[in-house]
Amino acid sequence: MTIRAAEFDRVIAKFGFSTREGRDRLAWLEVGGRRVVYTKRSRQRAGDLPRPHEIRQQLKLDEDQLADAIRCTLSRDGYLEILRVKGFLEPH
Repeated sequence: MTIRAAEFDRVIAKFGFSTREGRDRLAWLEVGGRRVVYTKRSRQRAGDLPRPHEIRQQLKLDEDQLADAIRCTLSRDGYLEILRVKGFLEPH
């Protein structure tokens, strides 16, 4: 699966990630004051990003879940539930 720069930016914005520009675009998700997920992408502005499998793994998603996120059928709440099921977040 490929992921384009604009798709990555849209997904992390929808999920509520904070970002910082450096050599790469750094993104992290904090829940309850704790950093839960950290990812990054190259600074290229367009086209397919290199190493999409690493981005997917850093987001803690499988290929189908990432495809849903890109298609905008996976909400922030759905993403947080995936993280809970996988043990990255405390249960409600």
